[in-house]
Amino acid sequence: MIRILRYTEYLYLGVFVFSLYRIFADWNTDRQGAYLFIFFAVVSIGMFLFRRNYRKKFEQRKRDNN
Repeated sequence: MIRILRYTEYLYLGVFVFSLYRIFADWNTDRQGAYLFIFFAVVSIGMFLFRRNYRKKFEQRKRDNN
């Protein structure tokens, strides 16, 4: 279970990096698309931080119960 949570964290980081690439690639040609990828970047970094915090709390609770 913990491994799956850790992999999903890095999946969100991958989406963040891809979004940054698309922002820089499309900024001069398709500004509306770039704004959409800015939204994706912000949401994905937020989800990364949320998931990491949740996983660490889960691990701490598991250690405290043992």
